[in-house]
Amino acid sequence: QVELVESGGGLVQPGGSLRLACAASGFPLEYYGIGWFRQAPGKEREGVICLGNNGGMTSSVDSVRGRFTIFKDNAKNTAYLQMNGLKPDDTAVYYCATVPLSRFLGQLDQANYKFWGQGTQVTVSS
Repeated sequence: QVELVESGGGLVQPGGSLRLACAASGFPLEYYGIGWFRQAPGKEREGVICLGNNGGMTSSVDSVRGRFTIFKDNAKNTAYLQMNGLKPDDTAVYYCATVPLSRFLGQLDQANYKFWGQGTQVTVSS
């Protein structure tokens, strides 16, 4: 059974850090690109950052560049989103999604991503 499960969300103060995990089961993550997306209250879901393989093609939106990084641990079949310098505007439900590397374009086009997790809440507030 193919499944993605996000974890690591929570409440953090502005300027703090969180590391989200996206655990994959039922398929080998090393053959898939990973995208992280988020949906803030009252807003549409947006792409945040994506990665093919560690050290390879990646893309991120301007608002998180330099603060968020993405990487995969293929041995654990898990992808991570490291978020530093968090801001209240980063508050959202965060989702991970995957696309086969053969179709990975280094872009955050949601329609291109095949499997999605259920999301984890990140709240940045003092």
